[in-house]
Amino acid sequence: MAGGGAAASALSSPWRALLQRALDANAHLKHSTFFQLATVGGGGRPANRTVVFRGFQEHCDKIQINTDARSNKIGEIKEWPLGEICWYFTDSWEQFRISGIIDVIDGSSPDPAKLQQREKAWFASSVKSRLQYLGPSPGIPVANDDHVTDVHLDPSAGPVDTYCLLTLDPENVRLIT
Repeated sequence: MAGGGAAASALSSPWRALLQRALDANAHLKHSTFFQLATVGGGGRPANRTVVFRGFQEHCDKIQINTDARSNKIGEIKEWPLGEICWYFTDSWEQFRISGIIDVIDGSSPDPAKLQQREKAWFASSVKSRLQYLGPSPGIPVANDDHVTDVHLDPSAGPVDTYCLLTLDPENVRLIT
């Protein structure tokens, strides 16, 4: 279960329990772990995309998102690291708006603790999910999934260079019902 459920840290904020309750209530819906992440894009224009919730960082409320280091959002976030999540749960009719600072953790991070978080998040992902980082760059049209069958990944190997972990450190959380 994404986010840790009842095992969530005692250090967590009150909103996290509400979010976990919404995740649990909507768990039968595959899309319940998808949310919109809005950031500041090129030229100061809004940029929005759908991403997948990969859980909370251990011992805190930071939200983890896996992404491809080759995507445009990495440069945009490095330049302007503010973001907001809009997460709507269709069965419980709840919307969470979570804004904060986004940290980009790629293989070049000089912080060993961040590299360890990145590796842990990598191994928490399915092999099928990890394979996408060996395919074509994001945004390039792909006619079929044949490239996935031609790619081989050692399941015990650490993160590839194109894998990037984003963490959003919540500063403002609103629940809209």
